[in-house]
Amino acid sequence: MSSQTTRRQFLRQTFAFSAAAATGSLSRALAQPVDPRAQHILMIGDWGAEDMTRGQQQVAASMVSYAQRNALKPQSLFMLGDTWYGDLDGGAASQRWNTQFEKLYPASAFPGPAYTIAGNHDYQHMPATVNKLHAELEYAKTGKSRWTMPARWYTFDVATPDHKPLLHVIATDTNAPHAIKPTDKVNFTLSEDDWHEQTQWLAAELARPTTAPFTIVLGHHPIYSNGPHGDHARLIADWEPMIRQHKVSAYLAGHDHDLQHLEFADHPTSFVCSGAGGADLYDIKIDEHQRGPYAMKVHGFTHLEATPDALTFRHIDETGAVVHAFSKSAGGKITIL
Repeated sequence: MSSQTTRRQFLRQTFAFSAAAATGSLSRALAQPVDPRAQHILMIGDWGAEDMTRGQQQVAASMVSYAQRNALKPQSLFMLGDTWYGDLDGGAASQRWNTQFEKLYPASAFPGPAYTIAGNHDYQHMPATVNKLHAELEYAKTGKSRWTMPARWYTFDVATPDHKPLLHVIATDTNAPHAIKPTDKVNFTLSEDDWHEQTQWLAAELARPTTAPFTIVLGHHPIYSNGPHGDHARLIADWEPMIRQHKVSAYLAGHDHDLQHLEFADHPTSFVCSGAGGADLYDIKIDEHQRGPYAMKVHGFTHLEATPDALTFRHIDETGAVVHAFSKSAGGKITIL
């Protein structure tokens, strides 16, 4: 853990609430009238296991049933990286696109775009003749899919149903340069030049004026995590100060195979991890009572309900149960639901 992190006071008391109260609140998490100004987004990370695991199938089925049960037509999906584990034979023409994306997350349930960012497993040559990241970019260019990945990093906006500004979203590539064994011909990362270029781009995008009440950053690697990967030193050094300065509402990540929600005293950004889309789960290394308010080893996905007044995040497990929920007002107030 970085010294920057240890100097912070984690919001333990702010988020303390009884188990009984939590149960009652979660049971009511969707028992409110649907706000006609709301847009609904479902997100997952770390989902494309090579053998299409039971976990991936259960989470995908739960996403479909959850949307149907709550009469939701999500505006979009956020796919938070690690799309393909293992070989992607055929690249952009692989059958896995149909079996593990188009059919599992069907357009009938999720008709909107599936905004995608690259994870570390996407930065692989598997098999040796296939660059999986290149295949993902090429698949988006076919124009025959909801798969949306116009570049390694890009921005987009989400408007309310009546076309008013709502979310400004910055999709990033967090595969920062790091040492790789010379004999490893499978894995690769961004170059130092690419990382510098992206960091300059991110600074400019964060400084760009927006009329949207909320700015969200997507990045596969968490900046802070209670999982085994821990806090990310390069992101803390290069990006976190900008994210703090420009009061980003939420940073959404995957990478650690779990569901998390972290808040820090006097920090304007909520840190949400949704990396439980189907790959084998990871143990939590820092208990949520030490740093939270939530971190759990469980398969699932995350529902973002956005209105001009507030963001509401719900972590949903593979059975469709709401296991954690909170709202964040446009002014930054956090309420555990």
